[in-house]
Amino acid sequence: MRADLLNSILSELNGSTADIEASAVLSTDGLMMASMLPAGMDEDRVGAMSAAMLSLGDRTSRELARGELEQVLVKGHKGYVLMTHAGQDAVLTALCKPNARLGLIFLDVKRASDAISKII
Repeated sequence: MRADLLNSILSELNGSTADIEASAVLSTDGLMMASMLPAGMDEDRVGAMSAAMLSLGDRTSRELARGELEQVLVKGHKGYVLMTHAGQDAVLTALCKPNARLGLIFLDVKRASDAISKII
């Protein structure tokens, strides 16, 4: 039941804009809860990398007195990886195209993370 709700949220997120190519919900320790990833993309790797980056972002934000972490954004020449907390125990990761309109994506990801936090 919970997995179906999470998959529904991810499906809505991915459908909200063509700029979001994939998304996943995972625990803060990197275990996949739900995903809408392209075929051939390793869920375990996505989970581990997302958890590690978010943990590092949390520590960096705290150590440099920037307040509570809101999101981590990684930009590569093939696109963006956006990670944000979805409640205390989950992470929402979105993979976006290189020319993505980030303002809209930030809004859509925020809405999805709020919905996920109510489920988890």
